[in-house]
Amino acid sequence: MFRNFKMVSYVVFGRGCFNQLDGILAKRRPSDDSFMVYMVDDVFQNDSLKNRVPVKNKDKLIWVNVDDEPKTTYVDALTQKIKDFSYRLPDGIIGIGGGSTMDLAKAVSLMLTNSGSSADYQGWDLVKNEAIYHVGIPTLSGTGAEVSRTTVLSGPEKKLGINSDFTVFDQILLDPELIAGAPKDQRFYTGMDCYIHCVESLNGTYLNAFSKAYGEKALELCREVFLGDGPDSDDKLMMASYCGGMSIAYSQVGICHALSYGLGFVLGIHHGIGNCIVFDYLEDYYSQGVREFREMMERHDIHLPRNLVAGVESDKLEKMVDVALVLEPLWENALGADWKQIMTRDKIKELYQKM
Repeated sequence: MFRNFKMVSYVVFGRGCFNQLDGILAKRRPSDDSFMVYMVDDVFQNDSLKNRVPVKNKDKLIWVNVDDEPKTTYVDALTQKIKDFSYRLPDGIIGIGGGSTMDLAKAVSLMLTNSGSSADYQGWDLVKNEAIYHVGIPTLSGTGAEVSRTTVLSGPEKKLGINSDFTVFDQILLDPELIAGAPKDQRFYTGMDCYIHCVESLNGTYLNAFSKAYGEKALELCREVFLGDGPDSDDKLMMASYCGGMSIAYSQVGICHALSYGLGFVLGIHHGIGNCIVFDYLEDYYSQGVREFREMMERHDIHLPRNLVAGVESDKLEKMVDVALVLEPLWENALGADWKQIMTRDKIKELYQKM
């Protein structure tokens, strides 16, 4: 059987397209009681973007904090906050921010129509009910969260996405003007998430012509952005993120992402920088990609933190391994069906201890 996967229904791309948001949402307001919930990264509280969000009288704007990576407890609290706001559910959830903010918006849109805790749905295809209409608007590019069918969350026991066709955004707006001016290091780490997506996808056992076509284009664009220069680099990075996300929709990521999940769950390291930390130690598995990644780091004067795992208690190190091993599709994509004979617990610990 070939995979029948869900894609984003509507996409707008172009500089200034954020201004179309009000008109797009107007079609989703069926009555006078209609209201939207905007979930916006709180870094924009004192930014001019705040005044451009088309909030109507009955709408609710929630400033979300993503200093820490999204947790199931935070998703549950936001969901309850929205339920307490009105006797009825909102007509839409709009996530404006980086990958973590968009993941929160996706998760909340699911939990408004599904009972229990978001932790109950960490895994593959566990969601039963369709989500509230939800829109993604990235202000950073690279994660591919705008097109993916997952929302990555740290739960009580594991860091694992809610992977579901219902997770996919109904609408995305890709406005390169919104990612201009991002802090240099943050832009690099998020962009490298895309680059690493592509390296892992293109070197994986799940690769096919569909994922290869998107992955090769995203990789080409990443090289133009991070090894070249140009006035349209934000446009290229935004499209690289989109294509990179599409590439893994029909394939998978690999070793770097699996190990990064362990770092994130135990040490609280954000996904983008976590991927960069891990990838720098994977030359045995992705030799050309790691060499090129180091060239990009040097060009952009990026210095990664070192010795993060030194001194970590043995039980926490074991937990990092546990979290990484849960992600079996990633290991199989990277190493094949017999990956368990290749990547043992001791080998994973050895990799972590280098970091």
